[in-house]
Amino acid sequence: MAQQRGACLVIACGALAREITALRAANGWEGLAVQCLPADLHNRPERIPAAVSAAIAAARPRYQRIFVAYGDCGTGGRLDAVLAREGVERLPGAHCYEFYAGPQTFAALSEAEPGTFYVTDFLARHFERLVIAGLGIARHPELAAVYFGNYRRLVYLAQTTEPTARAGLREQARQAALRLGLEFSEHTTGYGALQVRLARFSEERMAWPS
Repeated sequence: MAQQRGACLVIACGALAREITALRAANGWEGLAVQCLPADLHNRPERIPAAVSAAIAAARPRYQRIFVAYGDCGTGGRLDAVLAREGVERLPGAHCYEFYAGPQTFAALSEAEPGTFYVTDFLARHFERLVIAGLGIARHPELAAVYFGNYRRLVYLAQTTEPTARAGLREQARQAALRLGLEFSEHTTGYGALQVRLARFSEERMAWPS
């Protein structure tokens, strides 16, 4: 299939699907196609580089430009090696907690309490599936102490500001903290660098030659 002028694709972590959809609708980015990879790749980060590489290869015939909505996400630089080879950019930072909160705020939160487990809107919604079931804690409750024994608090990094949705997500995050025996704290981030970089990508595509 031939490329169309200005055709562009965001290859994204499935954990960002709702947020990217909301941003695209709010900003009128109809020209941005989005392909999401499974969010549970985060439980096996060594598989992320190959999954992203395959998605880029499959998309090349149809899209002039591609952007990857991932941080490093535990790949230890292997994702960056793939993207350097492909000439594709990604979101800044090590993970979604950093690009949502911003590097300075995230560093301050981490310095204040190194033993912090971070939860986004997505993870608050899917905590039971991705953490409790995904890490095997549902079948073996003793694993909670193995995984989280060195944590002291859970920080909910909130993207949504709509009051009703925010209240529901706050309670889900609070229940996650209770489940793990951690102190609970909340911090509003909005969409952070996700919004900034997608806006830039959308603007740049208008100047791309056919």
